[in-house]
Amino acid sequence: MKKLWYNFFKIYVQTGLFFYTKKIKIVGKKNIPKKGAVLFAVNHPNGLIDSLLVTTNSPRVTHYLVRAAIFKKPIVKKFLATLNLMPIYRIRDGVKELSKNTEVFNDCYDILNKQRALMIFPEGSHDKRRTIRTISKGFTRILFGALEKYPDLKITVIPVGVTYQKAGQYPCKVAIHYGKPILANDFYNPDEINPSIKKIKNAVSSQLKELSVHIPFDENYETTLQRLNDHKVDFTNIEEVNKMVQSGNIYALKSGFNYGLLFKIPFILNSLIPWILWKVLSKKIDEIEFVDTFRFGIGITLLPMYYLIQTLVVYEVYDSIIAGIYVAISLLVALSYSKLSTTPTE
Repeated sequence: MKKLWYNFFKIYVQTGLFFYTKKIKIVGKKNIPKKGAVLFAVNHPNGLIDSLLVTTNSPRVTHYLVRAAIFKKPIVKKFLATLNLMPIYRIRDGVKELSKNTEVFNDCYDILNKQRALMIFPEGSHDKRRTIRTISKGFTRILFGALEKYPDLKITVIPVGVTYQKAGQYPCKVAIHYGKPILANDFYNPDEINPSIKKIKNAVSSQLKELSVHIPFDENYETTLQRLNDHKVDFTNIEEVNKMVQSGNIYALKSGFNYGLLFKIPFILNSLIPWILWKVLSKKIDEIEFVDTFRFGIGITLLPMYYLIQTLVVYEVYDSIIAGIYVAISLLVALSYSKLSTTPTE
C-alpha cells in the first residue's frame, strides 16, 4: 500500500512539474543501477524542489534527507514519512537536536543494506550560486558508516547535477545530469579513514563540477556570471557553458519572441485567487531558494481544486460539453504559458 501511495504521489508531482517547468532536460539516466544500494549525491541550488525534480525523474523508489525544520508539526511529519522523507538536523536547529542524527544515520544504513536508494545533498545546504561547494562530512559518514556496519554491502554513488536557467523564475528550464557510477567500496579503507574520505569527496565533487554549471567562487565569480547573463547563455547546456567559463570565451546568444506572454494574462485571470494568494505569500519568503518550492506547492494543491470548482460552476450554468471545453482550454492556456515562455537569465 505504501509503494502504491508513493507511486501515485510521484506521478501527481511529476505531472505538476511538467506544467510548472518550461522544459526538464534529463541526461545520463542509463547510469542509474536498476538494483542494489544507490546513493544519489545531488547539488543543491534551489530548496525542496531539487529533490522533487530528481526523485520524479528517477526509476528508483528513493528515500531522501531534507532539512528538519519542515518536520516540526506531527501531522506533517507523518505525511512526509509516507513519501520516504527523513529529517536531517543541523546546528541551526539547535545543538541538542544534532544528537537525533545518530538515529537518522542508522536508518540510512539500513535503507542501503536493504538494497534501496537514498538521496542526499552533500553540500549540506542550499545556495543558488552557480558553483559546487565543499562536500560535507555527513555524506561520507553515511557511506562509510553503512560499509562499517555491513561489511558485505556494495554501495553505488551516483552524482547528480541540477541546473536551472534561473532559479525562482516561473516558468524555468531545468537540466538534470546523472553522473557515472562510483563504487564507494573502492574508496573505503577503515585503516586510513581520513584519506578515504578525501578521495571519495574529491571524486564526487569533480563529477558535480561537470554535471552542473560550475563557476569557481573566487574574485572573478561575479564578473564571469555577469558576462554569461549579458550574453543570455542557456545555462542548461552544461558542457558548453562550462567550456565558456574555463576558456573565458563567452559567445552563446539566445533570441526570439516570448510567445508565452500571449498566454500570461488569460492564465492569471483564470487562476486569479491562487495567483493573488501567491503574491501575498511570496512577500514572506526570506530565501530566494524557496520561491520555487512554495510557488510549486501552491500550484499543485490550489490550482487543481480551483479549476475543479470553476468547472463545476460552468457545468451547473451550462452543460457537460461546455464544462469539458473549459477544462481543455484551461489546461492548454496553462501549458502554453509554461512551455512557450522565454526564461530570462539572472
